[in-house]
Amino acid sequence: MPQSSSHNIIAKELTFIPDIHSRLKKVEQWCKERGQRLTETRKQVLGLILNSEKPIGAYDLLSQIRPFHPNAAPPTIYRALDFLLEQGLVHRLERLSAFVACSHAVECHHGCEHEEWGVHRAQFLICRSCGRAWELEQEAIVPAVMYAAKRVGFKAEAATVEVEGICADCQKKRLQDV
Repeated sequence: MPQSSSHNIIAKELTFIPDIHSRLKKVEQWCKERGQRLTETRKQVLGLILNSEKPIGAYDLLSQIRPFHPNAAPPTIYRALDFLLEQGLVHRLERLSAFVACSHAVECHHGCEHEEWGVHRAQFLICRSCGRAWELEQEAIVPAVMYAAKRVGFKAEAATVEVEGICADCQKKRLQDV
């Protein structure tokens, strides 16, 4: 759960630190330019995802948004997540059944269409010790996966690779504990 210094309650509205607020404004404009609407609920869900240090599950999002929207129910969160996923603003980490913000969707200058593959090149490093995740975008991985799929007649629509291991910080902590 985010630390209390990360967000404030003002008149029963969810607000975020300036960096997240700035990112949300960019996303709002980005959606508008594409004919999409970033509703307040969608914005709040994305803000909570951005605010989280680790991938966050739908029910954790629901518990964090309920103080501001007491009638919020799972479909409220899942509809917002569906929109954010469709727009490429968040990724679902299947292994964790959790969500992370896309690190570059709004700044992607080639529209995340990525030439012939038409899919976002997302790979994630997931630390089994602390639970954090890092998004990578390695150019060589998606073509290798797409060529392999094409060879067997499979039309891939998305390509996300999840790699589990131990991050550098957790490795250092383990060495210090020994």
